Amino acid sequence: MQTPENETNYSASKYRTPDGAPADIVIFTITSTEKPTAKKSLPNRELQVLLIERKQWPFTGQWALPGGFSKETETILESAKRELWEETGVDDVHIEYFNVYSAPNRDPRGWMISHAFFALVHEDDLARRRADDDAADVRLFPVEKALRMELAFDHRQILTDALQRVRQQMMTTTIAKEFLPDEFTMSELYQVIQTVVPEFEDKNFIRKITSTQSRKGIIEEVKDRNGQPKLSNQYSQRAAQLYRFTDVVPTLSIYS
Repeated sequence: MQTPENETNYSASKYRTPDGAPADIVIFTITSTEKPTAKKSLPNRELQVLLIERKQWPFTGQWALPGGFSKETETILESAKRELWEETGVDDVHIEYFNVYSAPNRDPRGWMISHAFFALVHEDDLARRRADDDAADVRLFPVEKALRMELAFDHRQILTDALQRVRQQMMTTTIAKEFLPDEFTMSELYQVIQTVVPEFEDKNFIRKITSTQSRKGIIEEVKDRNGQPKLSNQYSQRAAQLYRFTDVVPTLSIYS
């Protein structure tokens, strides 16, 4: 009869351990370009993803998500943040874990279990992006174009899953604020949502977000120093009310 394993006879050598635990990060941003018209209007906005061009084997010369191997002295999240900074020069952004990837042979170097994160970054924060020593280049790509590329490893699947998660959260949480200035108009908020979720359309958007009880308090009108409504005509001929997100977390239910 085999002796049950306990603290006196346990040996890690009995078990096959992964050859590495990398963290991969899908960095989304929304770029803005002004429309070539004399009339004031919202800019063209596009959802893009940050990719690096690999300098080393495997997949030399192919585009991939930023990431790298975790150290024994750090958590997977700490590893993701470190790799994010080392490969792109970006830090202090919204980053969130969303899945693990462990398919056999996903990496020619051995048994690699990758933990995937997504980050939502305002385009201004990516202005300082740079390529680390093990990357030949770092660049933004429209998400739809990136999904058609032959990305390294299983990174196209990771990107697909991350996009699905972000689109879901765009409709159920307040993550839109990661792509907006602190103060914004309803038109800007609506456009950001549509940029991430192209099929979204709601003619009663303003009424619902400002009056529906389950959503009430998520955003608030901005007032000036005199307590008067603060307006902006940056993107419109007629001045529009400015809003900002509060710290309220929406409590939506499929049953309500």
